[in-house]
Amino acid sequence: MARLCVLSYHTSPLAQPGTGDGGGMNVYVRELSSALARLGHEVDVYTRRDNPHVREVEVVEPGFRVHHVTAGPATPIERSELADHVCDFTDAVAASFRCAGLPDAIHANYWLSGLVGHRLKHELNIPLIMTFHTLERVKADHFESESEERAFQEAAIFACADAVLASCDVEAEQFVKFYEADRERVYVVPLGVEHAFFAPGYRPQARHALGLDGVETLLLFVGRLQALKGVDLALETLIELRARGRDAMLAIIGGPSGGHGRDTLAQLHRRVREAGVIEHVSFVAPQAHQLLSTWMRAADVTLVPSRSESFGLVALESSACGTPVVASEVGGLMTLIEPGLNGLLVAERDPATWAQAVEKVLDPETTTSMSNNSVLLARRYTWRSAGESLAQLVEQLAASGLVSC
Repeated sequence: MARLCVLSYHTSPLAQPGTGDGGGMNVYVRELSSALARLGHEVDVYTRRDNPHVREVEVVEPGFRVHHVTAGPATPIERSELADHVCDFTDAVAASFRCAGLPDAIHANYWLSGLVGHRLKHELNIPLIMTFHTLERVKADHFESESEERAFQEAAIFACADAVLASCDVEAEQFVKFYEADRERVYVVPLGVEHAFFAPGYRPQARHALGLDGVETLLLFVGRLQALKGVDLALETLIELRARGRDAMLAIIGGPSGGHGRDTLAQLHRRVREAGVIEHVSFVAPQAHQLLSTWMRAADVTLVPSRSESFGLVALESSACGTPVVASEVGGLMTLIEPGLNGLLVAERDPATWAQAVEKVLDPETTTSMSNNSVLLARRYTWRSAGESLAQLVEQLAASGLVSC
């Protein structure tokens, strides 16, 4: 059985997704680590301490531990400041290895963790597996550039990592296109979904549990409130649908994220007032899995209007609940959504086009079949399968030499 070090420097897998920097990556690290532990492997996740009161080591379940490493102040800090404490974090993780022994491999998540893993690989001769989650050059191609320094560091990690994980073939091709990645070191390992929580149910009962009796059409947006996730387009889609005479409401589940997150939230509130839809938009705090799945069962359609998306975990979770998805035609969403079967993809960012797509999904002649297909297609994805793939990769890397930087 393997012993794996998982680096999640900038956000803890125990943090609530949808707040601060927490999102799909938190779910990914937590669920994948749990799947590996249940397969009998030992998983130690290292994350930066942002709370002075958390334990140094939190045992999540047998074989799965989260280490809170002191690097910089024990408080949340801006992502722009996180790079200043990478060296301290790396030193602390290396010290932990000296006490507990070296792992069989390092699995780094996001480019900041990649900086840590890159150095540890060279100092300790440990294979490095990398999952980027988002990439600077891919985001810049669809949205806006953030940091050329980040893109440079990502390219260096690509050149040195022994394996880079992609969630789908589309993302794998982006690695090659934007970073000239070595195809032989790119491995497609799809994400999973926790089917114990995300499963179909009776919509009226779900709405009753949420106090939404009497709602005719419920649209759902789940994600961090930032420009990249396109929450403004979800709101404009609701406004357009109501202008067309449809009695619809929108639930926005998530919290502000990033340096401009609060500005995004303030803009949403202003637009809600201007459009006169205060009674038809509900802002909901980030939800734990058992509650989020109830919202997804209650919704008629989930909107995923992201400008860039490596995978699109929300789309998969919604499908598993039997709720069709209308999503942007970008990244991994093009793999998860099979147009006409479990939802629709929209290339434009025009609210009228999105409203038209929603109306097609809501057509009584297609909505039932889309709901059924959503559940069937989501069954392909399990965290156990992802864990098995990663464990096989660790074993493969242990039998081969390290890639030279």
